[in-house]
Amino acid sequence: MHGEYKVPGGKLVVADVDVVGGLLRGPRISGDFFLEPDDALETINAALDGLPAGLDARAIGVRVQAGLPRDTVMLGITAEAVGIAVRRAVARASDWREHDWRLVHEPPQDPALHMALDQVLAEEVGAGRRPPTLRVWEWASPAVVIGSFQSLRNEVDAAEAERRGVDVVRRISGGGAMFIEPGNTITYSLYAPESLVAGMSFAESYAFLDDWVLGALGELGIRAWYQPLNDITSDHGKIAGAAQKRLAAGAVLHHVTMAYDIDADAMMRVLRIGREKISDKGIASAVKRVDPLRRQTGLPREEIIDRMIAHFRGRYGLSDDRVTEDERRLADKYATDKFTTPAWTARVP
Repeated sequence: MHGEYKVPGGKLVVADVDVVGGLLRGPRISGDFFLEPDDALETINAALDGLPAGLDARAIGVRVQAGLPRDTVMLGITAEAVGIAVRRAVARASDWREHDWRLVHEPPQDPALHMALDQVLAEEVGAGRRPPTLRVWEWASPAVVIGSFQSLRNEVDAAEAERRGVDVVRRISGGGAMFIEPGNTITYSLYAPESLVAGMSFAESYAFLDDWVLGALGELGIRAWYQPLNDITSDHGKIAGAAQKRLAAGAVLHHVTMAYDIDADAMMRVLRIGREKISDKGIASAVKRVDPLRRQTGLPREEIIDRMIAHFRGRYGLSDDRVTEDERRLADKYATDKFTTPAWTARVP
């Protein structure tokens, strides 16, 4: 069994292992990481040999760490990363480059249709009718997108949203509210088979699925990293927030909203929860909470998107694609029957 795990901001860890009688046998860890002393690698392999194959990554990492000498130096690798690589081997996880990735980047859509497209494309990937896909969103109107489990009245000032012409929609993934302004936001979704994140917990898969973004931001001159559970941040503040949903059909939906620019005053007037988070600092502090990409890069939004796409393409391969007529019809139906209805939007009042 073979498993690979790219440590976010670190190096590649590879695990080759057999399972005999429910135990790990003959483990071989390799990769482009740095490890001292030299024989620490054999110590890691010895610690893995004979462990129950059903242990999770954290438990495996604890066993590995316990077996290492105190003076061991690990650069670009952690004991838990070894555990993740082993779990991915046992789970027969797939690798990014094993898939024929497609790009969907279409003209602006209404917020409710974006919610519907997320569900439809994830279901299609899970059913094997669509290859794994990266979709870059364009917004037709301002919106607040609330998480699947958030209270509508607690998160949004409905009167203020209506006054400003801000649509309020609910997505199928959890997480917090997003304030969207066309031209000021970069949003993308990944629709992948569950095999891509096999052997990972939700928390581990967040950083794994967005490691390419950290690379793209690095090429733009931004030193960025993942802030657990679901934020991408930099030396100057938060850049983006992620959310994820694993569908019973066998697909994972992972989407991210990045702040290119932001009207902090409008955001704080429409979002109630934001007022509480900065109530002791004043409205002006909102500008520091979410640090726009425009200020950090000095580049047009469109160029940032183009360079992000180019980075993904160079790293994993990417072919241009579009939403099919059948997918669009189904998304229109979902938008009408679900994502624009009070029953869904106010399902948590």
